[in-house]
Amino acid sequence: MNFNSRTLAFFISLAVAFVLTAFLALASYFSSQGLLVALVLVFISCFILVHFSYEALVFREVKNVYSSLDKLRRQDFKKVESKSTFTADPLRKIKEDIYLIAERKQQEIDELKQLQAMRSEFLADVSHELKTPIFAAQGFIHTLLDGAMDDPNVRDKFLLKAAKSLDGLDVLVQDLISISQFEKGVVKMQKRNFDVVPLVREVFEQLEQKAAQHEITFHLETPPDEKVLLFADPNRIRQVFTNLLDNAIKYGHKGGNIWVDFNEGRKKYTITVKDDGKGIALEHINRIFERFYRIDKSRARDTTSTGLGLAICKHIVEAHRSFISVKSEIGKGTTIRFKLQKAKD
Repeated sequence: MNFNSRTLAFFISLAVAFVLTAFLALASYFSSQGLLVALVLVFISCFILVHFSYEALVFREVKNVYSSLDKLRRQDFKKVESKSTFTADPLRKIKEDIYLIAERKQQEIDELKQLQAMRSEFLADVSHELKTPIFAAQGFIHTLLDGAMDDPNVRDKFLLKAAKSLDGLDVLVQDLISISQFEKGVVKMQKRNFDVVPLVREVFEQLEQKAAQHEITFHLETPPDEKVLLFADPNRIRQVFTNLLDNAIKYGHKGGNIWVDFNEGRKKYTITVKDDGKGIALEHINRIFERFYRIDKSRARDTTSTGLGLAICKHIVEAHRSFISVKSEIGKGTTIRFKLQKAKD
């Protein structure tokens, strides 16, 4: 049975009152020695009761608090059960508050460690991605400086390769700037009404040669004269389609297909980009929108991609107050969906 401070105070008061009442009732029959004995008995009784109550109520709870602090120092967050028969609500609350504060602080520390690890990984990825085109351009230019400049064929070939490496470096830097701006929330969408169908056709034409190299066919699942009017930032949406289709080509198979479809809802269009490529394993689906994350590690040195395309897509879609979802199955392809607002009247 647990007693709180009020219960203990009640029993102490009752005991003292009982002893004093008994003393007063018998005082007329007491000699001076009897009064002294009664006084001593009352004093000893009150001292024992008060001392025991403080020992049980306060000091043991304080010891439990210190025991808890010792466990917190060892990062042992398992609650300690009080061994005392008595409990002090204020001290118990202090102990529980200490645990709550310590758990929150430890959670913050764990989050900071996770962020530190992510930052270190990000810096390592950026260093790797920057190093590849820089070293390539350096190699071509130094080769020319070492004497290959005199051969027109070699000179033009190496200058073209160096230019392509530097173009890739420029794309990477621009993507990094875009990611940084999106994460800071400084990018404002320039939304307006526009027909997305011709925009998608333009992206098809832009990637037509790359798709032809993989013998992949584009399909726009809309009637020839149908318009799909959206209220969004057309330049950013073009970027989304370019990245999604480019990624679908890269992970598609020879002779494959890519479909783009628009399903009209009450207030929004559901946009689907689907392919019949190799698909994505379940353990990768939740990570494909991370910066520099690549499903196929053998493509880690792929100079045609910055590894930021899908991350940028996610930020752009979220900036339009929507979200992007992925459904995929190995050997059967991948389907990516997101919604955009219909054009305003």
